[in-house]
Amino acid sequence: MSLPSVATYVREEFTPDEADVLRRYVTNVEGPVFALVNLPEVVKGALFARYSRTHKSLRRLFLDEFVGDLDIEGDLSVDATVGLERAERLYDTVFLEYGDDSVAQLGGVHLACEQASNILTKVLERGRLMSYLEQSTRYIAYDDRLGGRYRYFRDPELLASPLGTRYVGDMDRLFDTYAELVPLVQEWCRQRYPKADGDSDFVHRRSTRAKALDAVRGILPAASLSNVGIYGTGQGYEALLMRMRAHPLPEARAYAELMLHELRKVIPSFLTRIDRPDRGGAWTGYLRATRDATAQVAGELFAESGSEDTRASPQVTLVDFDPDGEDKMLAAMLYPHVDLPEVRILERVRGLSGEERAAVVAAYVGDRTNRRHKPGRALERTFYRFDVCADYGAFRDLQRHRMLTIDWQPLSPRLGYSLPEAVIEAGGERRFAEAMDRSAALHEELAGDFPQQATYAVSLAYRLRFSLQLNAREAMHMLELRTTPQGHPSYRRLCQQMHRLIAEQAGHRAVAQFMRFVDHGEPGLERLEAERRSERRRQPG
Repeated sequence: MSLPSVATYVREEFTPDEADVLRRYVTNVEGPVFALVNLPEVVKGALFARYSRTHKSLRRLFLDEFVGDLDIEGDLSVDATVGLERAERLYDTVFLEYGDDSVAQLGGVHLACEQASNILTKVLERGRLMSYLEQSTRYIAYDDRLGGRYRYFRDPELLASPLGTRYVGDMDRLFDTYAELVPLVQEWCRQRYPKADGDSDFVHRRSTRAKALDAVRGILPAASLSNVGIYGTGQGYEALLMRMRAHPLPEARAYAELMLHELRKVIPSFLTRIDRPDRGGAWTGYLRATRDATAQVAGELFAESGSEDTRASPQVTLVDFDPDGEDKMLAAMLYPHVDLPEVRILERVRGLSGEERAAVVAAYVGDRTNRRHKPGRALERTFYRFDVCADYGAFRDLQRHRMLTIDWQPLSPRLGYSLPEAVIEAGGERRFAEAMDRSAALHEELAGDFPQQATYAVSLAYRLRFSLQLNAREAMHMLELRTTPQGHPSYRRLCQQMHRLIAEQAGHRAVAQFMRFVDHGEPGLERLEAERRSERRRQPG
């Protein structure tokens, strides 16, 4: 497959001097995908950490905020290919002579993936054994333009069709409505939550701005562009590229080729199997064939079934758990400290008094003074499976949790949308509803000829159904993190429901109780305390 054209993307302009600096540290200065090279690991990590809270591209961010702190005098002759040939020979020796392809776990790459749709970001972030940072709709307003255009993906095939003009027009109107509602809701926030004594104008402005962006983000379509920073090993990238090559979305397949082209400048040997018909070709074919076959069987089995009215359904349903999960967890806590088979330990646990059970949990969990104090792997002995129906905005935040199993159904307008209270109270309900109607109508128009690309038209406020299966250890991490006061209200409510279901429906009250940092409150300005802390850290002394 030839490398796809980058004409779809907005090319960033750099001065000759800027381009000269960039060429030492990135694998290209034109396209939306590039790898970082010749930089200390701490700099690459800091760049990605800053990535999620800025509207800037990674290359512009590097030039504006990082390059001034680097000593680049000795880098004038840096060449990213130096030593590459020798490394490739060494890899081939290990791989071919010993068959140890786990060596591909030892070489990592920081890869910037820019101007990716919010549909593509979920494909990029699916792998467990990789690290991601994504541009946030909470900190970045989408009312500005990139190269004179609103920031949404323009599929080349769709734009070249008779529906292309309709697509661009309706998308622009969605972004227009977003741009109109952000200041309206922010002004309501300023009046609804007056500045407290001791808070600076900066803290109050940032907090109300964040709440407004949270409330209005549901208007943004799934085509909205995002920047994603990825760190992964050669093995992780190989698996990701195989999945992307088999994906039904044209954007994902085209982007895979852009990624492969850049990665081969840094870790070519780790990706040799992708183009081989008997390896990568067969793997990609297998993924595509099993997906299509399963979809056909599912279509036949449920041909007579219609969509369920989600307005009568709970947002979160606990569909499966282990009734003996707490006993098994206690046995796992004790297992490393005794010299007995697990079945004997489990028998003893079942005969413990309530006081003795509490003592085991107290000893194992200890005195957690903050949510980052995590107990050990005994908590992985029990599990919970949730069926969730929530807006796409909440889903995209929870989907990034990698140490769980998540699957989701196709995004469409069929399950209705979530309307934030802040939008209603600010007087924006009519315009919000009009935007939802426009989104649904565009999706319907596109679905016949472009069934995959039609999802681009669906606004983030529309709901989709997804399942989450996780053990108690990951549940502790996710539920404590996602219910902190600064969390988005939509996923905070989902995680609060999950916590209650673990305690009440599963009856695992000991598990629920040691998740002591799950917050069931409802803050007014979610980002207020976080902004206060940030300001205190910025102050000298």
